[in-house]
Amino acid sequence: MFSSLSVWAGEVKVENAWVRGTVAAQKASGAFMRLTAPEDMRLLGASTSVAKVTEVHEMTMDKDIMKMHPIDGLDLPAGKPVALTPGGYHIMLMGLKAPLAEGQTVEIVLRLRDAHGQVSEQRVEAPVRPLGAAGMMHHN
Repeated sequence: MFSSLSVWAGEVKVENAWVRGTVAAQKASGAFMRLTAPEDMRLLGASTSVAKVTEVHEMTMDKDIMKMHPIDGLDLPAGKPVALTPGGYHIMLMGLKAPLAEGQTVEIVLRLRDAHGQVSEQRVEAPVRPLGAAGMMHHN
């Protein structure tokens, strides 16, 4: 099993992966993490067995209104961490098949393309955090 704190998922370093917990009737959630690629790469998408649809999304401000929309991918510059966070880029899990509760772990498969055009899949184990979780938790 992979640790959620710091994992080399294939060629991409994945840190602080987590999924926001849900309540019974909620059909969507978000997955968050920090990705660092050793070379220029692109996150093309993701999938998981807990949701019918999984997309990479971006939150943007438009005239004081926060809007969320899917994007066709996310560049991962070589050696530069890219944060997937609430209120920014994130992985949207839609059409949840069951509620996500704290203590569960969600497997997410990232689809990546390297600088040579080769596509690969990287598996990430992301623990579910409570519904009110807003960001990365740090422990001293």
